Amino acid sequence: MNEIPGPQFLRRVDPTRNMARFYILLLQPTLFGETSLVRQWGRIGTRGRQKVEYFTADHEAASALSMLAAQKMKRGYAGDDFDVAGGTRVRR
Repeated sequence: MNEIPGPQFLRRVDPTRNMARFYILLLQPTLFGETSLVRQWGRIGTRGRQKVEYFTADHEAASALSMLAAQKMKRGYAGDDFDVAGGTRVRR
């Protein structure tokens, strides 16, 4: 796999509406040479729900991830940067 985008950690918090949500998007290789797009979402502090979609081409999965991230940002979600190697969260 070439140039797989890193995980996207999005959150939407609005105290006036008692809203605290998260949305995580990440790409993972499968054992059969495909790429899976893993989506996890829910209320912050809970385990949430998860959905996995499978793609035969890496670029299709990356495009789906970018499209979903853009849709969520239009709905008010904000992104966090995450240093996967160091395991530290960096606020934008």
